[in-house]
Amino acid sequence: MNTLIIGATSGIGYELWKHYTTTGNTVAITRRRNEILQRQIKENPDCTVAFQCDVADLSSFDFMLKNVMSKFGHLDLAIICAGVGELNPDLDLSTELVTLSVNVIGWTNAIDSIYKIFENQNSGHLVAITSVGGLQPAPIAPSYSASKAFQINYTKSLQHKSKETPILITEIRPGLVDTRMAKGDGLFWAMLHSRQTIVYRAFSISGCRLLFLTRPRHN
Repeated sequence: MNTLIIGATSGIGYELWKHYTTTGNTVAITRRRNEILQRQIKENPDCTVAFQCDVADLSSFDFMLKNVMSKFGHLDLAIICAGVGELNPDLDLSTELVTLSVNVIGWTNAIDSIYKIFENQNSGHLVAITSVGGLQPAPIAPSYSASKAFQINYTKSLQHKSKETPILITEIRPGLVDTRMAKGDGLFWAMLHSRQTIVYRAFSISGCRLLFLTRPRHN
């Protein structure tokens, strides 16, 4: 199975990359920093292809996706994990705009571009990793919670759009993940103990155990 993971070098994306590469799938991963990608390739060079890409740079993403499709020819599964989040109680405008450029503008370009690929090939499974942070306002991280609310509702719109088509859309809405983005105390979501735990719980909540996905089948 040919899989693309946007944001596969930390957190949930990294754990998913490990799962899919150790079960014989070919996985394309993306990251802005090439040195991190190269270290990850060394962990599993036979099943990993890496593409340097900044999701917030639309031309960079489009170029990467073109190269992925040239490499794969056909894409079975795409998982969008990329995102940023900063605590910003002072409402620094530059911090807010950076978050929105990645989590809204860049994310929308990514999910729409991949959806169009699945439309053209008449198959595919598109997975968006959002967050429970989008379920209520966060005074200390307003752009983050607002951007995740946008992602949740946008993904729901694509789910409705894809009805009666062979395209499968899944939204995963996990709690706080144990990465550098999980900053501060007293946040409004629940801290779980490990990345592995949160992935399993997220899939259970969604009704789709992503860690055991194979090529989507449609009746």
